[in-house]
Amino acid sequence: KNSVINLTEFFCFNTFGTVFAIIDPMKKIVIFLLVIITLGFDTQKEEAFSGGEYLKFRVHYGIINAGYATIEVKDATYNNQSVYRVIGKGFSTGMTKFFFNVEDVYESYIDTDTRNPYKFVRKINEGGYTKNQEGFFNQKTNKILVKDYKHKTEKTFDFPKNTQDILSSFYYLRNYPNINKIKAGESVMIDMFFDNETTKFKLKFIGREDIKTKFGVVSAMIFKPLVQSGRVFKEQESLTIWISDDYNKIPIRIKATLLVGSIKADLEEYKGLNNPFKLKAK
Repeated sequence: KNSVINLTEFFCFNTFGTVFAIIDPMKKIVIFLLVIITLGFDTQKEEAFSGGEYLKFRVHYGIINAGYATIEVKDATYNNQSVYRVIGKGFSTGMTKFFFNVEDVYESYIDTDTRNPYKFVRKINEGGYTKNQEGFFNQKTNKILVKDYKHKTEKTFDFPKNTQDILSSFYYLRNYPNINKIKAGESVMIDMFFDNETTKFKLKFIGREDIKTKFGVVSAMIFKPLVQSGRVFKEQESLTIWISDDYNKIPIRIKATLLVGSIKADLEEYKGLNNPFKLKAK
């Protein structure tokens, strides 16, 4: 866990039957989507995102529409600093909601210049399992104060320079320098603070591919975040992400191979992109 973040802690909608037998309903839900849908890299000097960006994803398990995940960026101020306030939400729908209701909210307050976080919010309700936390980053002392409102506790932790929280990690990566020079098989690694510890988030570049979407054919970069295997995912590289190969670098498709079946999320709606969304054909 110290080398690769346990992504099973924040992935996947439960459906019914066999899926419940695989995924501990106290932990494994759609939170992964609240982070991974923001993943991407900028290959030019243009900013990959700005305030006003909104993305919505439809999550499906086979033919079942399991739910949706949304994420938006707002311009805001935090302690007299200009920040991006990123708000991610995940919620179950239809049959999934009936069997296992999910209402999750993640937030991150990110410095507009350094891209480092000042604060994170984690409010989740997954079938009765709840968390209510806030984390406050002191970028001068490299310490973070985590307040757990459910358990009424406060703890302080050290973190390395440029450490990110769950959401800020991916906005930080969207403007990562020199990513256009990355070759197939190479990886990028950053420090991420999650569940009271700093872990390594590793992302492997696979190559490029044109994929069909509801919007048309999109040129995409393919990445695989490394995840722990054995409980939910078949193997360490069971997760695949297709990201638009343009200046926006937004996720187009996400697919995870599970021990039983697979879960896929497709971009359903977008608005407020900072750069034109390039399509090869409609």
